[in-house]
Amino acid sequence: MAQQSDHEAAILDAATLETAMRRALELATQGPARGVNPQVGCVILDADGRQIAGGWHRGAGTAHAEVDALSQLAPGAARGATAIVTLEPCNHTGRTGPCAQALIDAGITRVVYAVSDPGVASAGGAERLRTAGVAVQAGLLADEATALIADWLAAARLGRPVVTLKWASSLDGRAAADDGSSQWITGPAARADVHRRRAASDAIIVGTGTALADDPSLTARDANGELLSEQPVPVVIGTRPIPDSAALRRHPHTPLFFDTTDLASVLRELHANGIRHAFIEGGPTLASAFVAAGLVDEYLIYLAPTLLGGSRTALGEIGVGRIDEQHRLTIDRIEQLGDDFLVVARPEKRN
Repeated sequence: MAQQSDHEAAILDAATLETAMRRALELATQGPARGVNPQVGCVILDADGRQIAGGWHRGAGTAHAEVDALSQLAPGAARGATAIVTLEPCNHTGRTGPCAQALIDAGITRVVYAVSDPGVASAGGAERLRTAGVAVQAGLLADEATALIADWLAAARLGRPVVTLKWASSLDGRAAADDGSSQWITGPAARADVHRRRAASDAIIVGTGTALADDPSLTARDANGELLSEQPVPVVIGTRPIPDSAALRRHPHTPLFFDTTDLASVLRELHANGIRHAFIEGGPTLASAFVAAGLVDEYLIYLAPTLLGGSRTALGEIGVGRIDEQHRLTIDRIEQLGDDFLVVARPEKRN
């Protein structure tokens, strides 16, 4: 049976398509939020706008959302149907084949997707579909779909994880007293917020200096000290050895150690291993190195209403010799957490 023309494939109304996309977004959330692949959902509608199949991606090596949905249909049942997908169907062969070709082979005559795939290897599915005579519409509920996989999209564009740098300091910019003690500068509400953000990250990074001086567990915990259900992978960067007795070696995830000062290469390797969002907790030497290298995408600065003075600043040398070399930030928002404040900022874009 011949495929329908573009005109015949475009008969479903906007409300039907939007409802289907919202359902696809719901399905997408059933997939793993971490890993190499993004959360993607797919709904297949018949010519009357009825949902006849729905699928989602369950993790690396499993069927992508489009193929998962198609697998629920008998051979030929998708011919003349419309596929609603939260991400542009992929156009490459990895552990699985290209979804764009799977849709073409199934006889799908229209594809509506929310967000374009920014991947160098995986993009191009929309063009492949159009070349095969499939009607394609992009951008439906793009904001919602982007929010769902924001870290994955940004990491795909950057070729590395999205990097969040966090520190807690006094109002005069000190991260510790002169004897090195820092527990606690901020209060319980701020600390709970940090643990929530740890749990939402793929990895938590410290330098060997912090790992040796503080012996952190690098876990995400609740107010009672119990482990949260989601845990970031602990990562340690630096050339000094970490003893077998270190607390981070008892982390639920096997720690990753990088005996190097090449931060860009570390991020590339983390990206290759499925890390899409990295959370840097310090100390100041590592934090300063990331800032100086221009590798920080988001700043979380917890400010406590106290003064410490002394030399233990939150940041050290970041390559600013003149005022016109300063690292300007754009403040996204300021939140009050108990007696403390959280400043969420990002690097200011330069012309």
